[in-house]
Amino acid sequence: MTFSRRAFIASAATSLAFTGFSARAQDGEAPSYAYLNEVEGYGPLLSDPKGMLELPSGFSYRVISQAGETMADGFLVPGAFDGMGCFDIGGGKVALVRNHELGPRAFDYGAFGLGGRLADRLPKDRAYDYSDTGLPLAGGTTTMIYDLKSGQTVSQHLSLAGTAVNCAGGITPWGSWLTCEETTLTAGLEIGKDHGYVFEVPSTAKGLVDPTPLKAMGRFKHEAACIDPRTGVVYMTEDLQDGLFYRFLPNDRRNLAAGGKLQALGFVGVAEDADSRNQEGGENIQPGAWKDARWIDVDGVDNPYDDLRMRGHAKGAAFFARGEGLWWGQGELYFTATSGGAAGAGQIFRYVPSANEGQTGETDQPGRLQLFVESKNESVLDYADNITVSPLGHIVVCEDRYSETKPNHIKVVTPAGKVFTLARNVFRGNAEFAGACFSPDGQILFVNVQWPGITLAITGPWATVKV
Repeated sequence: MTFSRRAFIASAATSLAFTGFSARAQDGEAPSYAYLNEVEGYGPLLSDPKGMLELPSGFSYRVISQAGETMADGFLVPGAFDGMGCFDIGGGKVALVRNHELGPRAFDYGAFGLGGRLADRLPKDRAYDYSDTGLPLAGGTTTMIYDLKSGQTVSQHLSLAGTAVNCAGGITPWGSWLTCEETTLTAGLEIGKDHGYVFEVPSTAKGLVDPTPLKAMGRFKHEAACIDPRTGVVYMTEDLQDGLFYRFLPNDRRNLAAGGKLQALGFVGVAEDADSRNQEGGENIQPGAWKDARWIDVDGVDNPYDDLRMRGHAKGAAFFARGEGLWWGQGELYFTATSGGAAGAGQIFRYVPSANEGQTGETDQPGRLQLFVESKNESVLDYADNITVSPLGHIVVCEDRYSETKPNHIKVVTPAGKVFTLARNVFRGNAEFAGACFSPDGQILFVNVQWPGITLAITGPWATVKV
């Protein structure tokens, strides 16, 4: 995205009017344009008296954080909220570790204020990279402590600095957040280091973490990650029209910095032109169909020429159309291909690992991949991006289509693959939803509106869904 300084200041000023505000959906049914439900779900969206978020009857939201607020460490909450993870830290509180998808020189929208005026407060060498201006690169993560009982934000602080374009990521079984750089910027005149890595941020960190790139996990346009808690295998998406789907086999499943092996997914029996995108008149995988997977070693993961995906595809790895959201469910994972399918409206894949997934040598038995959903109608599902899996086993989907006429929605996909609408953004209608994740008890859905940067807590009668 491209932001102007004036637009950011105006948007932030407008959003500040919502500080501490909570709202419940009203009785008046909202206009039904731009969404179509395949099943009833929670019912029609109702109008919001504050003109911010439309929800079904019985649901309400609270604004719990927004760009421009002053944090406990004296820095400002950066803009461009994206991927986010929720962690139980005890005492009825959770930590929300949140990405900020800011380019390297988006200084005015970062943690250090207009012109980077607060950057001199940052301890030396606590940022991963600095620009030629001497300022830390604008991307990174913030950590928010939220009290579930009071519904109040306790504190916020900067937890990773000096990275770029932190888009999505994933939670680990040991309570940390993997934040992913969606860029392959190369060290040169304007920046000091290569980018395109995964960084780990413990949810319990009280301040800035050591900015250590996990280089063995590959350098590419990372989007999201998830870990099979049974095996420790890490799965990752790549946000490019010709991206791959990866797995990382760690040498130490509790220490990703100890290195490991990177592989890309291909299909058994398909040696050439492996392609899941179903575009340009071809339908290489039917909706609902399964493919037996094979995992292909990829070398040169430092990727200095940004050709890792092409080298992987030449060895038989399958293309996916902008792999984005990724989340572990019950013994399986789901991931999105935002622009996949004949309609270009997006796909959702399901991968079921085997019990021996990722083991050494011939004992490694790859799983199966299913094209779970392919949208043929933008009003049903459009540009599925970040996702999470609800306690009911539903996939909660953040839409990410920037349109002059259509607002973005939060959609829900049932275990049967049917779609219904949970929410609509009417405050900044073309701003994407991102970072969806549930509280440990499943009663609160946390989600971000990327621009100008707002985090919402949504509550409601989750168990009353009709499918």
